[in-house]
Amino acid sequence: MKPQRDFYQVSLKVLLKNHEGKFLFLKARLQDTYGGFYDLPGGRIDVEEFTVPLSIIIQRELEEEISGVQYSINPQPVAIGRHNIDAKHTSSGKEIHVFYVFFEAQYIAGEIQISDEHEGYAWVDLTTEDPAKYLKSGNLEGVQMYLSQQ
Repeated sequence: MKPQRDFYQVSLKVLLKNHEGKFLFLKARLQDTYGGFYDLPGGRIDVEEFTVPLSIIIQRELEEEISGVQYSINPQPVAIGRHNIDAKHTSSGKEIHVFYVFFEAQYIAGEIQISDEHEGYAWVDLTTEDPAKYLKSGNLEGVQMYLSQQ
């Protein structure tokens, strides 16, 4: 019997680092898939964005989630990860598999203004803090991969 291929949604995540070397983490709402943990800025690619450059999609997502921030992004991915969104968190009632592609960016300026998708934010020093204290699933997988290459 031939194995069934999986279908993934793709999400572009940003490791936004400030001048102190700390990374921006967004506090997830308790009722969301990352409830009790933090998320990273970014999000899924929309259907109509198939031919849109990834940098433009990242720009859209960052404007939605942390509007008004100036940054410089490395256009080359730096890590990958996978996340399962449980059926109870989806409008379809079916679980969704998400493939994360991580990009590194340097924060330049601007006040962080989070959307209602998150409850707060923190700048986290990953040289002194364990990322597993803040992140889980695909975000943790991607950050661990990123840190292993540093």
